Amino acid sequence: MKRLIFLLVAILIINCKPKPEVKQVVVTIESNELKEVVSYLASDALTGRDTGSEGIEQAATYIENKFKKYGVKPYYSSYRDNFKAGEIDAFNVVGFLEGTDNKLKEDIVIIGAHYDHIGFRGKKVDNDSIGNGANDNATGTSAVIALAKYFSKKKNNKRSLMFVLFSAEERGLLGSKHLAKKLKDENISLYTMVNFEMIGVPFESRDYTAFVTGYDKSNMAEKINAYTNSNLIGFSDISKKYNLFKASDNYPFYNEFKVPSQTVSSCDLSNFNYYHHVDDEADKMNYEHMASLINRIIPAIEKMTNTATREIKMKNE
Repeated sequence: MKRLIFLLVAILIINCKPKPEVKQVVVTIESNELKEVVSYLASDALTGRDTGSEGIEQAATYIENKFKKYGVKPYYSSYRDNFKAGEIDAFNVVGFLEGTDNKLKEDIVIIGAHYDHIGFRGKKVDNDSIGNGANDNATGTSAVIALAKYFSKKKNNKRSLMFVLFSAEERGLLGSKHLAKKLKDENISLYTMVNFEMIGVPFESRDYTAFVTGYDKSNMAEKINAYTNSNLIGFSDISKKYNLFKASDNYPFYNEFKVPSQTVSSCDLSNFNYYHHVDDEADKMNYEHMASLINRIIPAIEKMTNTATREIKMKNE
């Protein structure tokens, strides 16, 4: 009996010991880190990042080094997914974070943006002929890099995440068309594709922060707002009028996989006068707005990667 009492007391003592605290990793995207990325990519030194140029080669190396620093692995044998843009050798940059759940990790969420731009403009403006492409689309590229950093530190994605920077978007979505078909042929399970395009300037008189192209095609906007408990995403009449759904790198994934594949943007050209212009410069971007948008959308992407069932759906499902 004494031995039994001693054993019970010992068990109680062990169970009463305070359990070690599990430290929560806090990651916040700061405006200065976004500014650093945009300022580099949109600098004159990269001469507008035209496909096949030395500038886009430098941009790709810069992105690869960010992925290496964060521990984001290449999806293929290297970060570069090579293809031909006519006679030009081109390449997307593709990083990968495997999901933490044995079943859900077979599903992939693609986070994308194009990192190319138009290079030199034919006509000089104030002795400047470089289309630097800060808003279009160094800002979207900075969002993908920031999200790669966030999830590589948090390690809380049950589904796998693919971070893709597309080239030759400005030549007809060639990079995304190539990769979408390639991944379809490889029979991957694509859950959704979230693309970032021109997030460098805010809307001034709307009750939402950003819109998604193809708003009516899926419940993505509705789910992002529910996941973030906010009116973060709204509907843009201008986006629908000009069918921007088909104008960016989300569209080839929709075509190939028929799953929600949409672009998040805070610029439908009504609030930015320098589209494909030499004055699309880094100093015109609102980095506090960008950081706020990215930090606010992170919980939605976390939900996309972690829900037990597929909640992001096409409207006809």
